[in-house]
Amino acid sequence: MATRTKAMTLGNIGPLLDSHPIDASAPCRIDFGGTLDISSFHYPLRHLAPSTVNIALDRRTTVNLRPITGNRIQVSSAGFADAVFNPSDAPYDHPLGLMFAVADYFGARGVHIHIHSSSPPKSGLGGSSVAAVALIAAFSKALIALGKKGISRDRMVLLAHAIEQSVAGVPCGLQDQLAAAFGGVNAWTWPADPGQTPFSGKPLLEGQALRRLDRHLLVAYLGVTHVSKDVNRSWVRQFISGNGRKNWHEIVRLTQDFARAIIRWDIQAAAEAMNRETAIRKAMTPQVLDDMGDRLAAAAFEAGCGARFTGAGGGGCLWAIGATDAMAALKPAWEKVLSGRPTAGLLTCGVDANGVM
Repeated sequence: MATRTKAMTLGNIGPLLDSHPIDASAPCRIDFGGTLDISSFHYPLRHLAPSTVNIALDRRTTVNLRPITGNRIQVSSAGFADAVFNPSDAPYDHPLGLMFAVADYFGARGVHIHIHSSSPPKSGLGGSSVAAVALIAAFSKALIALGKKGISRDRMVLLAHAIEQSVAGVPCGLQDQLAAAFGGVNAWTWPADPGQTPFSGKPLLEGQALRRLDRHLLVAYLGVTHVSKDVNRSWVRQFISGNGRKNWHEIVRLTQDFARAIIRWDIQAAAEAMNRETAIRKAMTPQVLDDMGDRLAAAAFEAGCGARFTGAGGGGCLWAIGATDAMAALKPAWEKVLSGRPTAGLLTCGVDANGVM
């Protein structure tokens, strides 16, 4: 164990970064069947084979590692005040605390971590988890530059999840890290087998089909940020107390229906499964959609499309899927609703096939 710890320790990488600046990036995601990736759900629901579907988007988060004088760690990210701490001194409940926790895991110092996201902050697209995966990928490149072994994508996922869950103080899922690491359109299942890899992935679409899917998707930012742990806490409490268990059984089934519909390219069946899942979750926790979200979802339903909030909802983004003619009708309807909030709007994006780079 001591040997492995030493192999993963970076130390002061300022001199390395003076001559070898390091960059890495990873995509965000939209999702269906989220929450089932949290162990509180997929362990007791194992007999139903729960899964989560996510679609990686080409709105990427980029991490640049640059040198800084001395042993300090500095993190800069748009929308947040710059933060500078000595190694192991950063409060992990700081808005940028997860980044400092990742840096401390690697024993990194003498580094300025620049984070650039092409997604709105706290938009329900997996932003903090995506940044953690990209940062781990950047530190992996630093390890390789120092003649040490790099980190596989599987391990990036496990490490990013473990660090985030350890500092979040609440159960966290795995889907954000998986989409960030692997990209594409995947159904992730949760084997719930202690000691084994906690996820298994199945691509639903590959190759040119990924580009074809672009024409069937819309993503809207509602103009207000969200805090996913608030809704997730409600769901976890309800589930553990025994409330709404049948709802979660149905969500498992609908997620499986959605995945099968995508595989056979039955976009209408996928939209119908999405609307039923959204209705169940809204009945359990009405706050997943605000007034604007309700109007967007209603417009999607009227156009024959499916609509769902991203992540745990409560602000952030809403996404839709539908036939191309239905999406053509929905786009101006959504633009009209979104015009009522200056910070809201459609996000230009497509499916990301690459994952972390």
